[in-house]
Amino acid sequence: MVRRTRIARLTAAWASALLLCAGLSPAASAAPETAGPASAAARLDAYWTPARTAAALSASAAQGAGSGRAAPTAVDGPRPGEHIPSSRSFTGIPQAGTFFWTDSTGTGRTCSGSVVHSPGRSLVLSAGHCLKGYSGASPKRHLAFVPQFHDGAKPFGVFPVRDNGVYVPRQYYDLGARAGAQYDFAFAVTGPNEDGTSLEDAVGAVRLLTGTGYEHAPVRMIGYPAGAERPLECWSRTTAWVSDDPAEPGTFPRIPCDAFVGGTSGGPMLVPWFGGWAVVGVIGGYHTG
Repeated sequence: MVRRTRIARLTAAWASALLLCAGLSPAASAAPETAGPASAAARLDAYWTPARTAAALSASAAQGAGSGRAAPTAVDGPRPGEHIPSSRSFTGIPQAGTFFWTDSTGTGRTCSGSVVHSPGRSLVLSAGHCLKGYSGASPKRHLAFVPQFHDGAKPFGVFPVRDNGVYVPRQYYDLGARAGAQYDFAFAVTGPNEDGTSLEDAVGAVRLLTGTGYEHAPVRMIGYPAGAERPLECWSRTTAWVSDDPAEPGTFPRIPCDAFVGGTSGGPMLVPWFGGWAVVGVIGGYHTG
């Protein structure tokens, strides 16, 4: 399986997104604060029972159903003689996790994400096709981020996504998922967990690298398959790939990895960075990844 995921070469767009999300924090906190941020987290923790998290479907599955076709899990096969690194399940890292929410039918949905360093210490990076349409106030959608979720456990608690706290590039809305595939990323601003602790204070964060090109090695890709008890990781490398489809133009990083299926969208591509990690791309983009 080969993924073609969007890398952050859009330096200005990512920087603007960070500034916008940081600016959202005070206003976005208004609704949750009236009931208390800890109580909002506690309600979401109670809602997302092991049965509900296990039954949550991927956002890509929802889109596939709506378009009358199954959501793709890969865009092509390996090149002749190419080695496809295997993925493995593991208990995860604190800076990567999964989103849970309910759609308009009440069905649980899920996507992956990673905590990126920001002034507000509350920011999660994911895919645009995951969080598109959830940028308005949506208190009944149970939208929350759970870092290092595994085996039904929430080791750092649940972090509510603030009302009006989702940013998806305007280009992704205007151009659509295909023509706008290069803009398939999103940021979510979270409130504190049940203990009143901010996300970055609880789990730390990875650095967001921009303008670094498409060639990276080694790359550690992490994602949460829908319904799985544990996340997947795969060690590989990225190379540049130029789309030959005029309906879905752009240059994307190509990463060979096995078994990354629905639910892993939004998961980070990480590179070692001064004793920690930095994110250079997310699972998404061409054919939503």
